[in-house]
Amino acid sequence: MLFRRKRAMLLLENGVRDRLQKLSNSRTESASRVERAQILLGYAGGESVSSIARRLRTNRPKVERCIDKALGLGALAALSDMPRGGRTRTITPEARAWVLSLACRKPKDLGYSYELWTTRLLSQHIREHCVDAGHPSLARLARGTVSKMLRQSKIRPHKITYYLQRRDPEFESKMAQVLFVYKEVELASRKDDESADMVAYLSYDEKPGIQAIANTCEDLPPVPGEHTCVFRDYEYKRHGTVSLLAGIDLLTGRVHGLVKNRHRSVEFIEFLKLVDSKYPKQMVIRIVLDNHSAHTSKQTRGYLASVPNRFEFVLTPTHGSWLNLIESFFGKMANTFLRGIRVHSKAELVRRIEQYLAEINQTPVVFRWKYRLDSIVVEQAA
Repeated sequence: MLFRRKRAMLLLENGVRDRLQKLSNSRTESASRVERAQILLGYAGGESVSSIARRLRTNRPKVERCIDKALGLGALAALSDMPRGGRTRTITPEARAWVLSLACRKPKDLGYSYELWTTRLLSQHIREHCVDAGHPSLARLARGTVSKMLRQSKIRPHKITYYLQRRDPEFESKMAQVLFVYKEVELASRKDDESADMVAYLSYDEKPGIQAIANTCEDLPPVPGEHTCVFRDYEYKRHGTVSLLAGIDLLTGRVHGLVKNRHRSVEFIEFLKLVDSKYPKQMVIRIVLDNHSAHTSKQTRGYLASVPNRFEFVLTPTHGSWLNLIESFFGKMANTFLRGIRVHSKAELVRRIEQYLAEINQTPVVFRWKYRLDSIVVEQAA
């Protein structure tokens, strides 16, 4: 309905109108911006202030303020709140800096049992000690204000983000040795290395703590139109754990594995004997593995001395398990075969793992290493 205007008309350029139209139908923008866009479109289309207020179920002064702002500053500027002075700050910059310095310390260093701050504990400590510290403006500090101060300073003393500190002084040289083995594998796979038939390359590690978990009730299969997934009772029984000792042939992708209750030197030597039986006697078996105590124990060294020139160990650096390709196989195994597995006994778990390895070896997958491979060869050659 047209009306006689007391205010000037709001003229919208095509680009501005399109943007307001899109904003008025948005489901992701804030409700206030959507409402203001609808107000401006209605007024620019000839609708009265009262009609706009009724349609949007709001009040006239609110509509008028939005329109006046658009007439004075522009339609797009009217979508946002104008900066306001607000209440005078009572917390001094020095007091704020003191609060942040407290947040960066651990509560246990100040006599508390807590390892990390909570906003309740931090605000309480501030109120109790602010006067002695020379910051009386914090005497009535609330938890919400503490949270706001921490958020503005991008400090989260209640959170932990883990990092890995490199503790092996020979990390780079050990990593170069491992990557050099992977380069040898790459050349051998392309038949560029004449000695390829004389060396077998394995990547080895243990996967301990594989749980033998049993259901207390049978799983319910999916039912079309009713249940989209498998239904499983929350309760379960534990029958213990097993360890998988596995080595993957980097040239063929074939996996050699043993499933044992533990992974001591005895089990590791048993794995070495298994591998020894799989390759011709004239071949050298070069194994990439970590520096677990069982791999370098007196018992293991005794066995290696009984088969001289048969095995070569290439040890990954400390905290460098990501350099071992067998970890990719373990990750694939955890995400597919072990995900949600249920068995009736530990013996069944052992049997199914062995069956899984047999199925993998029917169509083996060769894992390739790419990261820094070319550069490490240059460094090695130099």
